[in-house]
Amino acid sequence: MLHIDLICVGKLKENYLKDAILEYSKRLSKYCIFNIIELSDEKVPAVLSSLEKQKIIQKESNLISSHIKPNSYVIALDLTGKQYSSEEFATKIEQSTLFCSHITFLIGGTLGMSKELLASSNELISFSKMTFPHQLIRVFLLEQLFRSFKIQNNETYHH
Repeated sequence: MLHIDLICVGKLKENYLKDAILEYSKRLSKYCIFNIIELSDEKVPAVLSSLEKQKIIQKESNLISSHIKPNSYVIALDLTGKQYSSEEFATKIEQSTLFCSHITFLIGGTLGMSKELLASSNELISFSKMTFPHQLIRVFLLEQLFRSFKIQNNETYHH
């Protein structure tokens, strides 16, 4: 069975987001073994020098890297990534499973991920040119994963 890990920086605080994540995690369990690895984020000072910013990004990115399983197909969520329709995303997930039984999605902290981590990922994807809170992107990702399995299995899902 397909394993999907979501490695993300920062804890969810809002109950409505926790509820949505829990609901989609339950729905995904029909199609894959889904696991969320929530990592602590670094405290970001109100005034941030370029060097401090790079240190925080590097520390969080190193922590993310340490949790990626070997032989996993790694997809990082980044504003510079490729955008897919839901159908294209379903095809991408299906194609990925042909050569890999483990997919890892990465969502960085508020400052993003290091260039090295992004470069080492198999693919970068973006859900929009707009910027969203990284906690909300988790819900978007889980919903799109669920939708992609419904599409792959020719099951109805309300739009």
